[in-house]
Amino acid sequence: MFLARVEGNLTATRKHPSFEGWRLVICQPISQQGVPEGVPQVAIDSLGAGMHQRVVISSDGSAARLAVGDPKSPARWLIIGIVDEVSPGTTSLEDSKP
Repeated sequence: MFLARVEGNLTATRKHPSFEGWRLVICQPISQQGVPEGVPQVAIDSLGAGMHQRVVISSDGSAARLAVGDPKSPARWLIIGIVDEVSPGTTSLEDSKP
């Protein structure tokens, strides 16, 4: 799981059939302070995240393929949560769990 920020929408004139009807967004992994870390990833957005909103993304391809309903889909990244706030003093997403 990674903390990320939605940076844009993806429009594809040709795509794998398993992506039909799904919104694809570009997510930039970020640190707790909002500093970009790593390369942007294309993720499936079933939650309706807004532009520049912080989200939690997962690279569990199995879960992404299950979400789109196709075991042979090339899906890998999936938005699994929209972040309301990050508690000060935490060092990871695991630390912010109650």
